[in-house]
Amino acid sequence: MSVRKLGRGVALVGAGMCKFGAFPEKASRDLFVEAYKEMGRSVDKGFDPKAIETIYIGNYSSDLFERQGHTAPIMADAVGLCPAPAVRIEDACASGGVALRQGVMAIASGMYDMVLVGGIEKMTNLPTAEVTDTLGTAADTLFEIPAGFTFPGFYAAIATAYMHKYGMTPEHLMNVAIKNHENGSLNPNAQFGVTIPDWMKGRVAAAIKKGKPAPAWQTVWDFLHDDGANPLVAWPLRLFDCSPISDGAAALLLVSAERAHEFSEKPIYIVGTGQASDSPLHDRADLTALPAAHLAAQQAYEMAGVTAKDIRLAEVHDCFTIAEIVATEDLGFFAPGEGFKMAEDGVTARTGAKPINSSGGLKSKGHPVGASGVAQVFEIWKQMRGEAGPRQVPGDLSLGLTHNVGATGNTCVVHVFEKK
Repeated sequence: MSVRKLGRGVALVGAGMCKFGAFPEKASRDLFVEAYKEMGRSVDKGFDPKAIETIYIGNYSSDLFERQGHTAPIMADAVGLCPAPAVRIEDACASGGVALRQGVMAIASGMYDMVLVGGIEKMTNLPTAEVTDTLGTAADTLFEIPAGFTFPGFYAAIATAYMHKYGMTPEHLMNVAIKNHENGSLNPNAQFGVTIPDWMKGRVAAAIKKGKPAPAWQTVWDFLHDDGANPLVAWPLRLFDCSPISDGAAALLLVSAERAHEFSEKPIYIVGTGQASDSPLHDRADLTALPAAHLAAQQAYEMAGVTAKDIRLAEVHDCFTIAEIVATEDLGFFAPGEGFKMAEDGVTARTGAKPINSSGGLKSKGHPVGASGVAQVFEIWKQMRGEAGPRQVPGDLSLGLTHNVGATGNTCVVHVFEKK
């Protein structure tokens, strides 16, 4: 098969996101307005909103989370962009990344010169049990859900299979959580912008304030092994291995490459895109990798003319800590069975050789599922432009990558970004 190429270049000239968290007073359109305004402020030379020719909105299930369908034109109206055509993209937790891919193809085809890509989800209207049921519709509802699986259970199965095959322990998963909370503590948009050691200290202070005995934790490992503070959700995954229920939105402005400098002093170019699909988890022979992620990455690398070794930083889909470890192997950063060792050795730390999830990832930043893939790009935009503040990854960030996964890897989409 010949290598796929974009028909013409695509540039990212603006990116914005709102703070992620729980906002009972806001609807998804309110969150999207915040992200859109932030995106507008990020365009160095400004832009005319009337020049936006089409809109792609990643959203998993506003129908169930908010009882609101027909989401895309409502978002377009909220930011004053009617009558531009607006399309909602649904691909589970990869909805945002796939919306970006549609935007890239729309410009590369020559049909449009300026495209708005958004991602939204308002999850906290529902109690946790109903959120679990809603997310469960992304799995195989004929075979997997009736068997009792939820998404923590799916990823626990991946984790146990990986542990059995490669000798990983639950403590190796905790290394990922510690790293991502450390990064998230430096991200003002993060839902949980606090390190795990500081979280532990807060719990001690709260107990003392209430006149209760102070917990006897001496180290962060004591805290993470405490069944009360960090309960098991689905062995070996504990609470701090799981991304939270979140509300949030993000927005990107794409233009044709030849027009990039009309809008930005420092455009970032999208030079590779790849997407693949896979069967539900119950039909796979091996649970320790996501084949669709590997295929999507290879497509994106080939299109960009780069290899995994060339990627300087990446935002990967860490809905659970095991997902980050598997992702770093699927993307070709590390050999199978080596990802957890690299996290332990600090290779994936913000100042390591291969920084992963400098934003805090889904784990700390939050995971409003339809927005996550777009928010990943916001972090790459900030980092590659040298605007990430205290969490800035050092060095020359010439190539970045985002990796967005739907469900248990049934959908995977990867993008490569270049600073020229």
